Amino acid sequence: MPDEGISGAFSVTEEARAKINLALHVTGQRADGYHLLDMLVTFADCGDRLSFLRAPADAFSLSGRFGETLAGDGEANLVLRARDLLRAAVGPLAFPVHIHLEKNLPIASGIGGGSADAAATLRGLMRLWETTLPVETLAPLALQLGADVPMCLESRPLIAHGIGEQIEAVPDLPAFAMVLANPLKGVSTPKVFRRLPTKNNPALNLAPGLRGATGWLAAIGAARNDLEPPARDLVPEIAAISAMLQARGALLARMSGSGATCFGIFASMTAAQDAAAALHAERPDWYFQVTETVSGGM
Repeated sequence: MPDEGISGAFSVTEEARAKINLALHVTGQRADGYHLLDMLVTFADCGDRLSFLRAPADAFSLSGRFGETLAGDGEANLVLRARDLLRAAVGPLAFPVHIHLEKNLPIASGIGGGSADAAATLRGLMRLWETTLPVETLAPLALQLGADVPMCLESRPLIAHGIGEQIEAVPDLPAFAMVLANPLKGVSTPKVFRRLPTKNNPALNLAPGLRGATGWLAAIGAARNDLEPPARDLVPEIAAISAMLQARGALLARMSGSGATCFGIFASMTAAQDAAAALHAERPDWYFQVTETVSGGM
């Protein structure tokens, strides 16, 4: 739950929604090493929260379930890099700021936590500094912070191509009742990509005119996450957690991103809540979160 005592003392707050890769197809690799991807992405109503306050000097603080784990980690540095890059672009209007990150999502878990935090930092500081940047300035700035940051800046259902920077909205994607599940074991993204047997896989092809949860579920089910098999080799718990979601009634279970978080889509929020409660009772040492994803119409 958000720390209302902390966020209430700050003048601007921004939600950093969890990014869910409903499908991820690896279609190639550039000469510079970046992989080419086709992704169907949505965002959940759970995530981290960032708060911003004018201050005599720059400051950064942490709280939340995973705040202590994050201390000194690169994800925290990504928030500070976002602040510094935006300040350089904004100029004298960018007064010192205290940023507080309430870290509710597991670290390095395949649901875009650090990227979402960086994107929320850009949005929050533009509000605090009462400034905006043109798209042609903001988009490359976001991409400097990471391939996922432009998607997280949108925080709405989308299809992404290239390394993630070519984005198109998906206004017809419905909201889904979902359980996020993570065994709290980190997965090395570079190791996952190195274990891919092939990097030139079929592209994501969604039929035009998809409507309703049933049609979308069928289309998502026919798609893939090409990173899941190598991630399962590295962290066997991913296969176990996917099976647990299915055993509790998930209509579809799949790994998000490079893992280790898996998601289960359920028929209703009640079904998702019941499943999460049972899963938590079974493995209280793992992470389970009931959520609902945003719809394309927001």
